[in-house]
Amino acid sequence: MKVGFIGLGNVGGKLAGSLLRNNFDLTVHDLNPAHVATFVARGAHAAASPLQMMQDCDAVITCLPSPAASAAVVKEMLPAVTADKIWMEMSTTDEAEVKRLAALVKAAGGAAMECPVSGGCHRADTGNISIFAGCDRATFERMLPTLTTLGRRVLHTGDIGTASVLKVMTNYLATANLLTCCEALVTMKAAGLDMNTTYEAMKISSGTSFVHETESQLILNGSRDVSFTMDLVKKDIGLFQKIADQAGVPLEISPLLVEIFNDGIARFGERELSPNIIRRLEEATGLDIRASGFPAELVDDEPEEPGYEVIPTGLTAPAGVAKPVPAE
Repeated sequence: MKVGFIGLGNVGGKLAGSLLRNNFDLTVHDLNPAHVATFVARGAHAAASPLQMMQDCDAVITCLPSPAASAAVVKEMLPAVTADKIWMEMSTTDEAEVKRLAALVKAAGGAAMECPVSGGCHRADTGNISIFAGCDRATFERMLPTLTTLGRRVLHTGDIGTASVLKVMTNYLATANLLTCCEALVTMKAAGLDMNTTYEAMKISSGTSFVHETESQLILNGSRDVSFTMDLVKKDIGLFQKIADQAGVPLEISPLLVEIFNDGIARFGERELSPNIIRRLEEATGLDIRASGFPAELVDDEPEEPGYEVIPTGLTAPAGVAKPVPAE
């Protein structure tokens, strides 16, 4: 199968790297020629445009920074969509928009899948990230070998739209985790606690989280470089608030998260690294929340392993799909 990948940024470049590393016939496209040149030097092909990519490839993956960017790319690819073509959307996007674009692809005779990822850039780099896949079952099974190369844990979430909703939910939870970790670290510093000890206390306790065990390290190092910016956080938590508003759920914490990040963007700029939201508290207290021994960037130390489909608890595995066996 010939796979095309559009969008070689912080996440997309790492995901595309997993395909290339595993010997996929890969064609790439990006607005940054340097990103494309790097992949071509490693054995990938280059497409001059999204239209050419859809013409030349069986499946085209998009991993782009906004719903508007995805819409523009899909519009350009549509004339080349035929019955044997698949569009795979790996961006974090709006449910209604991904449904609209998928309908256009299907009307042209092709198939569509949304497959956003979760787990951080460092896991995207090793093929150990998690993937949510929203599409019909036949399309899911056709593309499962590609998905289990891109990620380790693959969850079929249902029809188009379901994966985007769940992805936005997980990003909302990660944002809430980030802000509470920031408050905990600054408060412990103000109370005179050692930051290395504080980190370990949080890690080994009921207060731990994926965000603490990753982003807290970068906060304490001072680099704060998680390859994710405040404008992207604002987009994601805004999408979650939109889902709640449409469902009539009167959220209380979500609006506060939006308010905090609006303030962070006003102070530090929309392209500021998201963990630097802690600067609001650092400036308010005059404290330096750094400690020795923490890395400047995250590296996934788990070996790359074959991916598998995750079956939700209580559901029967589809025919031919085995539930993963827990490690002893």
